[in-house]
Amino acid sequence: MQIVDTPENSSHDNHAPQDHRPLEQLKSALESLLFVAGRPLERAELRRLLAVQDKQLDAVLAALASDCEQRGVRVQRTGDQVQLVSAPENAQYIAALLGIPTQVKLSTATLETLAVVAYRQPITRSQIEIIRGVNSDHALASLVAHSLVSEVGRAATVGRPALFATTPEFLQQFGLDSLETLPQLGLSPDVLRNLEAAEAATQADQAVQARQRAPKSQANSLSSNGHTPPPASDAAGAENAHTVASNVSTANVPQDAASEQDATPDATPDEEARE
Repeated sequence: MQIVDTPENSSHDNHAPQDHRPLEQLKSALESLLFVAGRPLERAELRRLLAVQDKQLDAVLAALASDCEQRGVRVQRTGDQVQLVSAPENAQYIAALLGIPTQVKLSTATLETLAVVAYRQPITRSQIEIIRGVNSDHALASLVAHSLVSEVGRAATVGRPALFATTPEFLQQFGLDSLETLPQLGLSPDVLRNLEAAEAATQADQAVQARQRAPKSQANSLSSNGHTPPPASDAAGAENAHTVASNVSTANVPQDAASEQDATPDATPDEEARE
């Protein structure tokens, strides 16, 4: 009796061997793919190339990462991307081969900004400054220049501010396989609540400032008709935003830095009208 190769039988034959391939074979194939690619590969690409399901791919990745722990390469995972990178303990040899410096000195402010981005990403510039209590433009620009932080999108808030997050270069420089391997901070619930309140206050403050920055024609109309105070809800929102920001700044930065930030009031509609 001859078995005819029908579509049903063909589909079954194609899938049956895949489910029974040994882990060692899949692990070897995965390592070859990552090595030859020379770039991060998407998980979707790996699932297609290896013809495996997501759960099976996780198992193969974990097995390969475990094997690489005692070798000269590491499996680095950033979101949905996977790549092979050199072991961090061999950085001096790689640097000698490529003729690049082995160390880059970062200031205390830059390292502090990097820590905020790493643990709170994606995050906006204003949210970083609320947590740190000081201007972070220079520190953030330095991190972007060193490819440790990059812009990853726009926040769905007033003004659509840029969102920043760490890069694969950050993981490689700090010897991390993924963001999940970052050391745990062990912050108290009070500190976490303050951080969340600060982020909410930032968004409220931005909304109030956007309403205050009315078009010039509207400002002229206000000045000709006399003083028109902002709605009570807006004034209360601004006051709450500054109160929370002041508390977070005072708790995390020196008093002089917090005072300097609080000493700069927001422009009122009347001031803009006079301008």
